[in-house]
Amino acid sequence: MTSDISDCLMCRLEQGPEEAQVFSDPLWAAEIVPGYDVPGWFILRARRHAERITGLNEDELATFGQRARDLVAAVTEATGAPATYLLSFGENYRHFHALIAARGAQVPPERRNGDILKLRGEIADPTAAALLLPKVRSAYQSS
Repeated sequence: MTSDISDCLMCRLEQGPEEAQVFSDPLWAAEIVPGYDVPGWFILRARRHAERITGLNEDELATFGQRARDLVAAVTEATGAPATYLLSFGENYRHFHALIAARGAQVPPERRNGDILKLRGEIADPTAAALLLPKVRSAYQSS
């Protein structure tokens, strides 16, 4: 089953601003995504349109773990968060991506784990997210 890539948010990010990116290489990119611009939240996405993890090719599969590990480490270092989540659902956006989400100590227990997504509208702060980006980028480059 294939979706129409012209409507794919993750594909449209290829034309997004470089200043929103943590990194970009030939296979993967990580950035702040409008609508998910919570400080400490980043999308790690396959650069080509690959649906779900089952659509990744061998090179993408071979490099995903390292990119995810390094980004989680960078976000954790930059934010000091007690937990950093790696979430991938593939239901709303089938293009393979993962949300890396720092979970601060202030997040109540009933909004932890997958329920952290329910806070998106309440804690979104595009300015604070952009201000954190250089620190995450630097930590990622050091990993």
